[in-house]
Order: sequence, then structure tokens, then C-alpha cells
Amino acid sequence: MINNKLTGMGVALITPFKTDESIDFDALARIVEYQIKSGTDYLVVCGTTAETPTLTEQEKDDVTRFVVNCVAGRLPVVLGVGGNHTKAVVEKLQTADFTGIDAILSVTPYYNKPSQEGLYQHYAAIAKTSPLPVILYNVPGRSGVNMLASTTLRLASEFQNICAIKEASGIFSQIDDIIKNKPADFMVISGDDGITFPLITLGAIGVISVIGNAFPREFSRMVRLALEGDYDSARKIHHRFTELIELLFVEGNPAGVKSMLAVMGFIENTLRLPLVPNTIKTYEKIRLVLNQLN
Repeated sequence: MINNKLTGMGVALITPFKTDESIDFDALARIVEYQIKSGTDYLVVCGTTAETPTLTEQEKDDVTRFVVNCVAGRLPVVLGVGGNHTKAVVEKLQTADFTGIDAILSVTPYYNKPSQEGLYQHYAAIAKTSPLPVILYNVPGRSGVNMLASTTLRLASEFQNICAIKEASGIFSQIDDIIKNKPADFMVISGDDGITFPLITLGAIGVISVIGNAFPREFSRMVRLALEGDYDSARKIHHRFTELIELLFVEGNPAGVKSMLAVMGFIENTLRLPLVPNTIKTYEKIRLVLNQLN
């Protein structure tokens, strides 16, 4: 069941680049193996953290096939399929090769700022087309529009294959409204590392994590402890990561987590424009906190 596959900590994989900005598939293989060995529950490919807007369609397909082949069935894989042109997203769903993919994650249309009815119609078209379960992704800080709880609940009630939402609005009352009134089998997934612990106490079933790229074993343990009701132990891990999570996003995502992975020796600290690496000041702060955690 898809519910079992999406419970716990998913990791929104970065896309590692070489210094010439070509995709570093060797580094990507190392990261995937690191995730599998460290207790990550599932992987998200070609999400926002992957710098997907800077990848060509061929590169997205290459990264997806590469990760699926590396995973070889050992973990569930979720694929990001979204955009602000509904017809183009639908065509992608009709033509893409979803071999080895367990669900899709589809972000709210960005820049266009559709109404709530527009958001409903967008996702209705996706749900009617998708051959796989659909995870809604509400991230108003990036997309420019907030999908209200009423719209999420409407979609969850009317479309059986809309199985979950990754909620990254940060609005606790909105997320709690969804958890309180959702269909029994609809899942709420945290889209923010920093509030994952309190959201699980409200009824979220886990997180799609950024910091999990660097600390999969520790962060997945926090998620599992919280899901098991061991809130005291989970809270201690949550508090250990508070400062590092703040540094993750101070200069944008995935600049922070790429700095972490570079300090740890996994990747080159390279991003594609318009994103740039962290400043030396932030990089050194991250390095200092990492040393303290280790």
C-alpha cells in the first residue's frame, strides 16, 4: 500500500554537479547508497531541492532512470512532476516512463497565482490522468499561492488517487485543519524539516526532508521516535538540529545542504545559476555546527 511506503522520512535528493556544472552521477550514486544504508524510508527525485528548473528534460529523465537503477527496488521512489502549465503536466503524465516509480509529487502552479478553483481544476486534471498515486505539494513561499485547507480537503475527498499532501505552508492552523478533517487514508507529510516534530504530534505521518540528504540516520530516527510516541527522545534530536536547519535555508535551498554535503566530502559545492553557493560566512558557520554535531 502507498500509505506504508510514504510513512517516515523521505529525502528530496539534490542533484550533484561537477565544477563544469555537468551532472555528477558518481556523487549521486554515493548519496543514494548513503540514504539506503542509513534508514531513509523513500527517495524523492526531481523535486525542488534537485534544482529541477535548471535541468533539461533529458537530464531529468537521465537522473530519474539513474536513481531508479541505483535503488533497484530497495526503497520506494517518488518523482516530481509539476508545473504552471496544466496541459504540459498532463502530457508528461501521459508519455513518461514511470517504471520503478511509486508515486508522483506535484507542486502547486507557480508564478501564475491561480485561484482556489484554478488549483482544484489543475489537480483534478492531474488526478484524472496520472497512472500513479498523486502527492499534492503546497509551498506558497516558492509558488506564490497558498492552497487552502478547503481545496486540499476537496481534492482528497473527490479523487481516490490523490493520496497525500506535502504541506510546506508553515501555517499550523491550516495543516491541523487538514489533519482533523481529511479522509482516513489521506496522508499529511511535513514539507519543512524544522516543524516536522510538532506536525507529527498533530498527526502528520512523516516528512519529505532536505537535511536528510546529509543526516539521514539521525533525522529518520527522530521521525520514527515521534511516530512511535516517544516524544521526549524525538524532541532531543529535534533540538539538536534546530540551528543547522536554520542555516540550511538562510541563503536558499539547496545552497545550504550542498554546503553540508561538500564539507562531508560527498559532492563539489556547485549549483547552477541563478542559484549560487553559500557565502564563505555561512559556509563556515555550517562547517562549525557540523563539527559540533559530530
